Amino acid sequence: MFKVIQRSVGPASLSLLTFRVYAAPKKDSPHKSYMKIDELSLYSVPEEGQSKYVEEPRTQLEENISELRHRCEPYTSLCQEIYSHTKPKVDHFVQWGVDNYNYLQNAPPGFFPRLGVIGFAGFVGLLFARGSKIKKLVYPPFFMGLGASVYYPQQAITIAQITGEKLYDWGLRGYIVVEDLWKQNFQKGYR
Repeated sequence: MFKVIQRSVGPASLSLLTFRVYAAPKKDSPHKSYMKIDELSLYSVPEEGQSKYVEEPRTQLEENISELRHRCEPYTSLCQEIYSHTKPKVDHFVQWGVDNYNYLQNAPPGFFPRLGVIGFAGFVGLLFARGSKIKKLVYPPFFMGLGASVYYPQQAITIAQITGEKLYDWGLRGYIVVEDLWKQNFQKGYR
């Protein structure tokens, strides 16, 4: 179609230099006309009124997949609902773990010896709690709290005040419930 004529002569080391390239048609090739856009298409384009949409019938495989999707839909929606409720809690728990890990990596001085003493106090409480299951539930936290109150007295006072208030509130509620039951049962018997 076109013959490329190069007008540059030089060694290979000069190949990075810029030069002009001239393109000229071959003298012996006939001049071709350009192709129309319709001739380039791989498929023939139908006329506007001739084409219509025809839906293919569903195959057995498509029917089975559709039935499977309809049967699995309640389970997948349940899983999505559980995931949407669980994901924030898991993210919060993971963030809590990362925060604690960062705190333990940059712990204040004297933190680990204090932690060791408090943990040892819990172990001593477990040793003293031989026999009874109630003692095993009560003694270790009591001894750990006692060890923690030695190192953190201000926080121990605050926790003791809050716990005392809650225990007083629970006791008062229990007293009211017992008093109501007493009045209901014994007042009915005397009437």
